[in-house]
Amino acid sequence: MTQFNLLPNVKLEYVKTQHTKHLLTVASVLVSIVSLVIFALSIVTVDVVQKKSLDDLNHSIAVYNTKLTSIKGLDKMLTVQNQLRTLTSLHDKKPVASRLFAYIAQLTPAQASLNQLSVDFTANTLTVGGSAPTLDAVSTYTDTLKATTYKLNGTETGTHAFSNVVLSAFGRTTSGATFTITCTFDPAIFNTNDSIALTVPQSANANQSSVFNRGGN
Repeated sequence: MTQFNLLPNVKLEYVKTQHTKHLLTVASVLVSIVSLVIFALSIVTVDVVQKKSLDDLNHSIAVYNTKLTSIKGLDKMLTVQNQLRTLTSLHDKKPVASRLFAYIAQLTPAQASLNQLSVDFTANTLTVGGSAPTLDAVSTYTDTLKATTYKLNGTETGTHAFSNVVLSAFGRTTSGATFTITCTFDPAIFNTNDSIALTVPQSANANQSSVFNRGGN
């Protein structure tokens, strides 16, 4: 059976255009409907669902707040807990004062003996005083403090352990000389979190087991 297309080309193009226009119109309507549905759902979510969730949360907060305020001594308990939390950090910041005696034994020349030792960990200052057979020994002690550096966790830093080293007082006695030396120390040498070792010049000759003169001067 033979079919003949009796519609002219112009008519065919018009029909196609109308068909396409109809499809676009339908698609636009569907998109508009979907958009309106999404918009409506958003309004419902914001005005109803979220509002209810917020109301529930506010109610729960009020209930728990009432329970907490009814506990006797709550403020004191919270204060104690906060103080306990700070203990660890305070301990980490606490200087290792026990290192001082080992340092003094390393630094003090064998000829000198001490009868004064004062340390201020807030101002990072150190004062030592005592006696020595000669002023040369006192000078050696002062130079040793100035030249001493330290190792941090096994690595030489090249940083001086002591600064502002001053022979603040000295005098001669029948048996030798007396002295008082003040200086500022690097707080890192007492840091509890690090391993510290002083690098003391060999000229210090500080190999004695005790540097303190129990009898005093």
